[in-house]
Amino acid sequence: MMSIFRKLMPREDKFFEMFSTHSKTVVAAAHALDQLLKGNEVEKNCELIVTLENEADDITRDVLLAVRRSFITPFDRGDIKDLIQSMDDAIDMMHKTVKTIRLFEQSGFDPLMQQMGSEIVKAANLISEAIPLLDKVGTNAQRLAAIAEEVTRVEGRSDDLHDQGLKDLYRRHGASGNAMAYMIGSEIYGELEKVVDRFEDVANEISGIVIENV
Repeated sequence: MMSIFRKLMPREDKFFEMFSTHSKTVVAAAHALDQLLKGNEVEKNCELIVTLENEADDITRDVLLAVRRSFITPFDRGDIKDLIQSMDDAIDMMHKTVKTIRLFEQSGFDPLMQQMGSEIVKAANLISEAIPLLDKVGTNAQRLAAIAEEVTRVEGRSDDLHDQGLKDLYRRHGASGNAMAYMIGSEIYGELEKVVDRFEDVANEISGIVIENV
């Protein structure tokens, strides 16, 4: 009965605009991360990610405030909250990666880290494609499911790159006893993996919304 009531009442569609703006911010941060991992303007791209993360935080606060103030939301309030927070967790994790890179003054990155950067961009673009489709979740259910599956595949590839990267670090630094180089490298690999994990969380939230609203 409540789902029928929701369909009959006017919606607060500003949520989709805020979701879309947030997703574009995340995509921009993903591209900046990808570029810095390639060694391109590392500090400039680090600073850009910090700025974008602050912007994403502002949008997240606006969404949470709108949830409390809106009478009718496009879908369940808890789902809106979980979706925007999972999106924000992804860019927060990029920011954490930047903090590690700055802390250890890193300017060069392993080829496998660079490949993980490319996978992060793919995941961000997929989520950015999915967000506007939630406006007509029933019509777009099939494509949304396909996007969620593709994000899962991206996460699987990233896991493999993470594992290969740790093995490579051990081969290069384990025998020489360079524990610091191994520690720094493994920390960055771990954080890059967590970025992709957060995108998989977003995909799972989207899948849940599709299930509840179709």
